[in-house]
Amino acid sequence: MSTTSTVTTTVSVSGMTCGHCISSVSEELEALAGVEAVDVDLNARGISTVTITSSDELSPSEIGEAVAEAGYLVVANEA
Repeated sequence: MSTTSTVTTTVSVSGMTCGHCISSVSEELEALAGVEAVDVDLNARGISTVTITSSDELSPSEIGEAVAEAGYLVVANEA
């Protein structure tokens, strides 16, 4: 019997304001190995919450680099 587990990581990202921002960040994060889903809670104040579900734990630097590649900045990693 095998079990499948997932890891959920939540980060705060600054500068996201629209659907295009969500698409850009989601595409970069989904390109990382093991990422199964990306959910973005867009906040009009400029700090959005991004929840990443993956089969393996992602390092903060992996996530930060992917978000930066989309043109945004991780401002906090949440537990």
